[in-house]
Amino acid sequence: MNNYRTNSLSKPLHGIVPPMITPLTGRDVLDVAGLERLIEHILKGGVNGLFILGTTGEAPSLSYRLRLELIERTCRQVKGRVPVLVGVTDTAFVESVNMARHASDCGAYAAVLAPPYYFPSGQPELAEYIEHLMAEMPLPVFLYNMPMMTKMTIEPETIRRLASQPRIIGVKDSSGDISYFKTILEVAKKRPDWSVLVGPEELLSESVRLGGFGGVNGGANVNPKLFVDLYEAASRGDNVRINELQKRVIDFGRIYHVGHHASSIIKGLKCSLSLLGICDDFMAEPFHRFFEPERVQIQKLLGEIGVL
Repeated sequence: MNNYRTNSLSKPLHGIVPPMITPLTGRDVLDVAGLERLIEHILKGGVNGLFILGTTGEAPSLSYRLRLELIERTCRQVKGRVPVLVGVTDTAFVESVNMARHASDCGAYAAVLAPPYYFPSGQPELAEYIEHLMAEMPLPVFLYNMPMMTKMTIEPETIRRLASQPRIIGVKDSSGDISYFKTILEVAKKRPDWSVLVGPEELLSESVRLGGFGGVNGGANVNPKLFVDLYEAASRGDNVRINELQKRVIDFGRIYHVGHHASSIIKGLKCSLSLLGICDDFMAEPFHRFFEPERVQIQKLLGEIGVL
């Protein structure tokens, strides 16, 4: 299998690493042409990496066959232009390892691992589980703190323990808890090769001000340059520009509130990309795409914020 791993990455990873949606045309069917357009659209925005098979990518709802296909097609198209990070979270130990091995064979840069999401474990069990996984992992690993979906937080003490694992290279924090984020930044000071990236996009500029390394922000699927510009302004400490761009990010976030469930964020992104002619908005079950009234709302919002 061809290996497209990037050789140009400066460690640690900085900047905007969009959590890519998974374009679908039907149950267990990738929107291949849409995927190709989406990757090029995102990369054109100047992003620093690409994260597939995360929450925004609906990974837990996708078959293993489709996940493997997505990894292979994404790595082949990106072809080392930016690092590709691959979510390998699963309820089964061996499936996480299998996914990571396939990602490594395809040229991915790193795996991204959240706690198993069915049986909540104690913190010592979680640390042990990750240590056992690291012994089998063919790739460096980012820990993924996503308590909303996994029903548990990777506590700072657990991260301190896991910092002794040389092939763990950072944390993606989607908790929305700035105090937690600051604590993880303190842990990371002992690991100069670590990146600490923030998930919630409204916290991007604040996280960079505190010493964070960038964002894994869903909105960068639709408007990657906006998030790249905000990250760069925050890195420079350009407060005038930060304020201007932060307002635009908050305004963009209105698309996430068309609907009343956790799936509304993914639906809003997929609907937006469909309206832009980039890819289909089919959702993995149990979810479904927005119906026409919501689609009209998204179209109106995109027009108001200058995306459409």
